[in-house]
Amino acid sequence: MTTRVVLAVDGGNFKTDLALVRADGSALALVRGPQSSPHHLGVDGCVRVLEELLATAVGVADLPNGRGPVADVAQLLLAGVDFPSEEEEVQAAVNDRRLAKRVSVGNDTYAVLRAGTERGWGVAIVCGSGINCLGVAPDGRQTRFPALGEITGDWGGGHDVGLAGVSAAARSEDGRGPRTSLEQAVPAHFGLDTPTELAEAIHRGRIAMSRVTEVAPVVVAESGSDAVAGAIMDRLADEIAALVRVALVRLSLTNEPAQVLLGGGLIDAADGALVDAVARRTVEIAPAATVTSTSSPPIVGAALLGLDELGSDEAARERLRSELGARFARIGREAGS
Repeated sequence: MTTRVVLAVDGGNFKTDLALVRADGSALALVRGPQSSPHHLGVDGCVRVLEELLATAVGVADLPNGRGPVADVAQLLLAGVDFPSEEEEVQAAVNDRRLAKRVSVGNDTYAVLRAGTERGWGVAIVCGSGINCLGVAPDGRQTRFPALGEITGDWGGGHDVGLAGVSAAARSEDGRGPRTSLEQAVPAHFGLDTPTELAEAIHRGRIAMSRVTEVAPVVVAESGSDAVAGAIMDRLADEIAALVRVALVRLSLTNEPAQVLLGGGLIDAADGALVDAVARRTVEIAPAATVTSTSSPPIVGAALLGLDELGSDEAARERLRSELGARFARIGREAGS
């Protein structure tokens, strides 16, 4: 069993983590690269990113680099894979590649759910650059959301929160809205003095519109002392709670001790504040439910799903959480330095 290898991927809209682990839970490699969402890159672009990262990981792990599959099983959990047809497209594209003997493709919410619980059921929310939700009942029934942004009624995640911060800063400057510390903090993030300067820079293409996601942590930082920033975070908590409510109702879990697991960059940036806010809202509709952030990062959840497929035991799962979690923390420290 210990010779068998799992390939795990947590692919997001801004970064991708790829891990190689053995069936005994030992972590062979963890590498990070750019976004791999097929929604943004297309399926071929997504697969190219994964293959490049895998080549790097194989070198780190010192595994044989022959013509056959690198791993026994692969769990490719990707943002931007929201419909069965999208899963099938990615699956078809990787089936003839040398990733693994058996490949499973799914949305990244599955990684968050598995990272946070050994039960196999509950509600998982990903709140990164966007927002998405997965609910799984004890009997295996599932509920999901398309998560395509405004066209499917979504609001939340780093892009929406960041854009709300940019807008609030502009309205504070010109008087259409209440005064807010975001008026200074938001343009300062980009090395500018005023919201008008920021608006011109975005309008003229000197700052990419996609970078408004960077403003989300600024809103989080200001929300403790600024009412306008606080209101944006309250709206986000309301949106997350709405997803939780619908998932629990659809699965008839409002009277069950369901675990609600929150993961993603914006959850981490809020340092427990969003978790507490969602918990206060959730208890009103599901008194027995618990709301927590995930105990491990999503890449650990993806790898655990691979170990589940191989039938690995509890000791292997615990080892994986420890070793791969430590590597993830180290990569995070290096990225922030």
